[in-house]
Amino acid sequence: VQLQASGGGLVQAGGSLTLTCAASGRTASMYAMAWFRQAPEKEREFVSAISSESTYKYYADSVKGRFTISRDNGEKTVYLQMNFLKPDDTAVYYCVIGPTTVKLRTGEADYWGQGTLVTVSS
Repeated sequence: VQLQASGGGLVQAGGSLTLTCAASGRTASMYAMAWFRQAPEKEREFVSAISSESTYKYYADSVKGRFTISRDNGEKTVYLQMNFLKPDDTAVYYCVIGPTTVKLRTGEADYWGQGTLVTVSS
């Protein structure tokens, strides 16, 4: 499985961005997927996860109510809609894939994509 993330960029505080992660591989739609982020000089942190059939969705407290995760299994794509962005959201965002959302939330991913940089200016 390979993961290709895109959609990052520079946005003003209060603005919105949508990140996209396209997965390759026949079984990609059977996996849970998630987003992590890492800000400069900070630890990598969990952002959001979604189960294989979109039944379960999880969010970090810091993004709850502002970010929405979704997926299109036909397109093998997961999205992260980010609204009301804050300067603290500035980070490289990584797409990951793994067997369950429980494992993904702890960082136990089978595959990591390359990151996409989100910069939020104040």
